[in-house]
Amino acid sequence: MSRSFTLTDSLALGDLHVFLGRAMRVDDGSVRLIAGSGVLAVYVSVLHPAGLLDESPTVLGLRTFAVAADDTFDAVVPVRSLLMRVEGQIEAANASPDDRVTITLPMEVNTVTWAAISPPRGGWQSIQSTDAAVLEAAARAGIDEIAEAIPTGTGEQIVQRVRTEIWGRSIDDLDFVPAGAAFAAFSLGFLSDGDSVSIYETGPWTRLTTRGGHVLVKRRAWSLSR
Repeated sequence: MSRSFTLTDSLALGDLHVFLGRAMRVDDGSVRLIAGSGVLAVYVSVLHPAGLLDESPTVLGLRTFAVAADDTFDAVVPVRSLLMRVEGQIEAANASPDDRVTITLPMEVNTVTWAAISPPRGGWQSIQSTDAAVLEAAARAGIDEIAEAIPTGTGEQIVQRVRTEIWGRSIDDLDFVPAGAAFAAFSLGFLSDGDSVSIYETGPWTRLTTRGGHVLVKRRAWSLSR
């Protein structure tokens, strides 16, 4: 297994830096990296159940990058550590530009529950589409509602319950798309004015795809009935 990855396009370094920075503002936790066949898939968690009784859906953000063909690994690392290594490479690239940039993986972590859930790579069926403006409006409404519902100093359990309730609600006229998916697309910078958002489904999974990236949602078992 590789302990590093090589971006084939130095411009992708800046894109990865922005994506990780946004992800860390949402959840300063971990990032899952899967490399193979010349592609690096970078998964971050925006929303996931905090325990067995938490009814939150799992909502992941995904960006892909072209890497060297022989880079092969599946690793979960702290997002802050990876971001620092990317920033170091940006400084080096500014001093000595290079088309290929190699980044060494930080030390792995093994206690991230959401990273054990692997979204399917195939079998997706297109079900509908929507506008970026619809998702942005849902995200902003949820952010405002959470800010109003949670006073400063509120306990963690209450905060989690409020977030689960608000981000777990379905968006009007969008099958199986919780408001948390809109929050993920908005907070990770996947939405642009005028963009169309394609929606796909396979089994318990729903995927929202834009030009900026993908949001993957795994519904809780209780929500599978139509």
